Parts: sequence; structure tokens; C-alpha cells
Amino acid sequence: MERDILLTMQDDLARALAKPSKDVKWAMLIDARKCVGCHACTVGCISENVLPPDVVYRPVFEMTSGKFPKVKMSFIPRPCQQCDAPPCVPVCPTKGLATFKSKENGLVMLNAKECISCGLCVEACPYKARTMDGSNYYTENIAVQPYETRKFSEYDGQWQRVKGESPMGNVRKCSFCLHRVKDGMLPMCTTTCIGRATYFGDINDPESLISKVMKANKTETIKSVPDSKPKTGKAVFGASKTKPRVFYVL
Repeated sequence: MERDILLTMQDDLARALAKPSKDVKWAMLIDARKCVGCHACTVGCISENVLPPDVVYRPVFEMTSGKFPKVKMSFIPRPCQQCDAPPCVPVCPTKGLATFKSKENGLVMLNAKECISCGLCVEACPYKARTMDGSNYYTENIAVQPYETRKFSEYDGQWQRVKGESPMGNVRKCSFCLHRVKDGMLPMCTTTCIGRATYFGDINDPESLISKVMKANKTETIKSVPDSKPKTGKAVFGASKTKPRVFYVL
């Protein structure tokens, strides 16, 4: 029996965590040929990060190409692209306190306590990967279930959805499940992918599975997406000045 790629990536992750953080470059690869559009990654992400209504970190776009009768449908998951030249960072008025590129892990980070909820970074992101945590979530007309108030970890903090507290009303986005990665676990979207279409690891390590798959296939990056919610639309692929760390095999 062939070894599950999750086990291989788990070994890759352990090897990466044993290295100095400055020598690790986290990245994600999504093989759209294997994605079946089940949205398990979306649901897993919502559960892991205790996301409120209308907040989705990893929508899956349904795309069609070709002409009848040769029509092809494909599915494009879109997490935060964790850009190496992120347009969301320079527009943040807190000057690197709320949104910043981490010198430790290279990811685009958030600090909810410093966010002033201006939404400028939301508008600046060409991937529409940022969203506001709805400040009107707690109202007299909506019953909040106990599971929605459980504590959860995100970036370098632990939070609880309690009225008036962060990240309530602030910007939120995918973190590559950094809290899981630090504890030696793969991102939730990677583990819940039934088609094993999502790869994660250190692309500075030529022996990692993600590096090998990237080397064996032509990869693309996204330049822009049509909307922040799953819908039929055409994502634009090509060289991007933002230098994304999420790659696609189409």
C-alpha cells in the first residue's frame, strides 16, 4: 500500500521545525487536478478558527473553461497567499503593528489588539483574502451557541468570541494554521482534503514533498480573484508582483 502523503508531509514538517526559523520558507501547493470541490477544507478551516457567519478564509471557486461539448470544470481553493511583497502591509496605518511580514517565519501576520478596523488592507488585497470579523454578530436576534464561544488560537494569540473583545470587529484571514504548525501539525485544510490536493511544507528543503511536486510540475500563481465568496468566476493566473507563497498546478 502506498504511503499517505500526509505522513510524508508530517515528516517534512518535523524536519523543518528542527531548523532555525530563518532557514524555513513555508509554502502551499494546490493541485487543482485533484480537487473535487467538496469544500472539506473550507469547513475544516471554519471549525478550526471558530469563524463567525460570512467569514471564510478558504473559499473554493468553481471555474469552467472550454466550449460545448468540450467543457471542463475545475475548483480553485484560495487561502491567504502569504505574499513576499504583500500590498496589505504598507497601507496599514498602524505602521507594521497590526499587519506585518514576520521576520521570524516569513508569513503575513495579524495582531488583533493593534487593528483599528479601518479595512484598508481588505481593499488592498487583490486576492480578497482578508475580511472583517462582523461587529454586528452579537445582537439580540441571534442566539450564540456554546461551541461558538470556545477558545481558539490564531497567530500568536488565543482568543474567545466574547462580545466587545478582539478579534471582534477586526480584520481576519488565513494564517496557514501557524498555531498548528508550531505544534507539529499540518494546516487543517491540508489534513481535511479528501483528494490530497493540498501540499504544505518548507520549499527551502529540496527533499520535502512540496518541493518535489513543484519541481515535477508546472506551477502557477494567482494574480486576482473575482470575489471573496465561492461563486462561478475566472481567477486570473500569471506572474504576480506580490510574490505569493501559494502555488497551483492546473
